[in-house]
Amino acid sequence: MTTKQKILIVDDDQNIAELISLYLTKEMYDNQIANDGREALQLFKSFQPDLILLDIMLPGMDGYEVCREIRHTSNVPIIMLSAKGEVFDKVLGLELGADDYIIKPFDSKELVARVKAVLRRYKNQAAVQPAASANEKVVQYTDLVVNLSNYSVTYRGKVIDMPPKELELLYFLASSPNQVFTREQLLDHIWGYEYVGDTRTVDVHIKRLREKVHDSENWSIGTVWGVGYKFEVK
Repeated sequence: MTTKQKILIVDDDQNIAELISLYLTKEMYDNQIANDGREALQLFKSFQPDLILLDIMLPGMDGYEVCREIRHTSNVPIIMLSAKGEVFDKVLGLELGADDYIIKPFDSKELVARVKAVLRRYKNQAAVQPAASANEKVVQYTDLVVNLSNYSVTYRGKVIDMPPKELELLYFLASSPNQVFTREQLLDHIWGYEYVGDTRTVDVHIKRLREKVHDSENWSIGTVWGVGYKFEVK
């Protein structure tokens, strides 16, 4: 018998939380509800969910802080939910390590599709990691080593703290030097599905990469205007 995947729903609006729970139960997911940030962290430890649906506007500890706390110890997928559709709010959520961001009100079919896509991508990543020890996935340049096997980045001799999606994007670009990728291609390769046409997600992650890993004399993260990005080796 297949074990049900577990989803933690974090929302202080009980009606919305129960509606989401109903959608997910119909799709055969096991789920629990937390109504505030503190309860969410407690249930995260005891319930051990496979994915978290995390509202931003919570009493006491907000969703951003919950996401930050969870990312200290876990890479469990997080989809943020918010009535706030401003670019700043979405960017902040992604920078803190969220895997996706859905704006309220949302369609039930879209929510379920996003959940399935994120879980599928996470499962695929976990499946390839055990084999990596025998055949490490590493790209190395002057002052830069990106190891996808153990999710580490070493820049100028120092280990750089980097969320999974940033590291995967850097590895993908660096493993195909001088090849130009459109934003849509990068969304498809790194996020595993079309991000509802919102290519700003890629721009956010490129911006964060450039803040942590500065261009070298021998290589750089280049912008090809009107097209996309490339890892340029000189």
